[in-house]
Amino acid sequence: MPRLTPLVLALSLAGSTALAGADDAPVALPDRLQVMLQGESAAAMRELVEAAGGEISHDLPIINAVGAWVSPDQLAQLRESPAIRRMIDDLSLEPDAPPEGPPGCDVGGALEAEIQPAALDWRLYLKRGPAHLASLTLAWPEELGALQGLSLGGRALPLAAQSPGELSVAFPRKAALALEDGQRLQLQFATDASASAAPAPYPQRDFSIQLGFHEDCGTELIPGYSDYAADTWYPWVSGAAALHRLGVTGRGVTVAVLDSGLWEHPHLARDSQGEPRIVGRYDAMTDRAGDEAFDESGHGTHMSSVLANSEPARTLDGAPAGHYKGIAPDARLVAVKAFNREGSGDMLDIVRGVQWVVEQREALDIRVLNLSFAARPRWPYFLDPINQALMRAWASGIVLVAAAGNEGPEPMTLGSPGNLPYGITVGAITDSWTVGERNDDYIPDFSSRGPTPLGHIKPDLVAPGGHMAALTRPGSTLTEEHPDYMISTGELVMTGTSQAAALVSGLVALLLQMQPELSPDEVKCLLTSSAEPAINRDGRLAYSPFEQGRGLVNVSRAVTLGETGCGNLGLDIQADMAGERFFEGPADVSNASAPSLPGLEVMLAPQASEKGPSDSRRWGVKEHIERPDLPPQDPALPFDWIGQYARERARIEALQESRESPDRP
Repeated sequence: MPRLTPLVLALSLAGSTALAGADDAPVALPDRLQVMLQGESAAAMRELVEAAGGEISHDLPIINAVGAWVSPDQLAQLRESPAIRRMIDDLSLEPDAPPEGPPGCDVGGALEAEIQPAALDWRLYLKRGPAHLASLTLAWPEELGALQGLSLGGRALPLAAQSPGELSVAFPRKAALALEDGQRLQLQFATDASASAAPAPYPQRDFSIQLGFHEDCGTELIPGYSDYAADTWYPWVSGAAALHRLGVTGRGVTVAVLDSGLWEHPHLARDSQGEPRIVGRYDAMTDRAGDEAFDESGHGTHMSSVLANSEPARTLDGAPAGHYKGIAPDARLVAVKAFNREGSGDMLDIVRGVQWVVEQREALDIRVLNLSFAARPRWPYFLDPINQALMRAWASGIVLVAAAGNEGPEPMTLGSPGNLPYGITVGAITDSWTVGERNDDYIPDFSSRGPTPLGHIKPDLVAPGGHMAALTRPGSTLTEEHPDYMISTGELVMTGTSQAAALVSGLVALLLQMQPELSPDEVKCLLTSSAEPAINRDGRLAYSPFEQGRGLVNVSRAVTLGETGCGNLGLDIQADMAGERFFEGPADVSNASAPSLPGLEVMLAPQASEKGPSDSRRWGVKEHIERPDLPPQDPALPFDWIGQYARERARIEALQESRESPDRP
């Protein structure tokens, strides 16, 4: 499954100096260098650059800076100015490329197999080859009988001795079939599909197919959902669907998505009532606002679809479900383009995009900014130019939602801007392809872990981010590179903390429709205080706070059980922006490979949580306390789960009584 938040800023990998190479030997500078200069004001920096004969590329008053193109001689002249408080002089350098291994092969299988009562047809994609079939392992419902036909690309494969419902075949290299792109693996079973008693097709999860290739790659058939056309499922599991049924759909709330642009599909360009709802478009790469922010990558469109797809969901029998495929189907959208076709972004473009959002906050009533990208932190949060701009966005009343990144599972892999302590940073969970079963939901390895280098506990919470179906522009980079994850609805299925962040941005829009007076700090408190932690049977945390934050988000719980007054306690954003103070978190990061918190060894389970079904892990206090045969909790644990359960139950009962009261207006 592609984890496509890799809108990773190339600049984050550049060296900190442009003047030294291997063995500290001097290297030749390019004829032109891109630099960023910060000082008393952007105007003062502009004057310096122009006096030196340089060319301004970015005017960034939001951080008292400019971006500029200068020659080496002009750079040397600028270095002499005491008015420059900070200079970043290596923005034009190419990042160090990771070492390339052998290309190998890459084979994918369609997310959906075509299943008939007595047959299965599965399309394969040769993304990089060659690939010669080495092994084939199959399993199917025994009721289908023996496998009578097996072929790949129309060529029959041998039917070796098979057990009921199982077959395993190995292919020697000299006799191995060479896979061609688009070939189909076809299975025919003994069941008489023409008989009047022929069974209905079995669901995809009842089949198992694994293919191995001599070039050391392979693919397998995933379990899949029972129906992709009816629903995307994540509005239901995040609590959004319940609010949709009450008329809470994000109406009146504007969300800006800083990403690769937007494909204006009808379900994105218009809300659930068919009214236009894209109120702003800005290309930060060209510094141009207009009537289009064309999405070459497809990533920005996918985020906007998770956030705001206005297509109605249906039940499995085709009836209206009462909710929508996106989280906030009536939210207004602002598309800010700062990433190119390959998903690469320039730091200065991103700062310019944030600046435009802040400048347009009142005119467009922007309340939320989605940041589904991550880069390896190059500076402490308070020195990062993107985070400096984002602090001003937060202070202006814009809720920031950032992806944690896809660089897990090691600690301290969390990206920037997710390392900004003020914003809401989101990690991912996956549901193991089971919508109604929460006991197999887990945090996948890819979800980046905290803490930040300054000890802040991140992510703040986790949200669904596994195999998320959403709209993406046909012909975009994502659809071209991942045809195997296009599904019959025309949507693309993607996995990552990008999708988790977009989902939470939609949840924020729902909260702000209900309570438009909420500040960003109050929104953060509502979501984190009501999140459901993963708890093991013995009462210990199944995941560290550096993995799950406060737990799994649910907007219905935020509405009924969320608190205010707890967002960003101990921080002072005005002092931070003024450069008077910066803030450290409570984590001990002296050992980067094993960061800790006071008492963490007591509160955290000693063994890693299962990846998939768990007999011990439960999400939320309610499911933990109501599990059968709950053992007594160790009194040394710093949690009062029973007391929290009682308080939550009492609050819910009080709300129910209030709604049922005859005196209620």
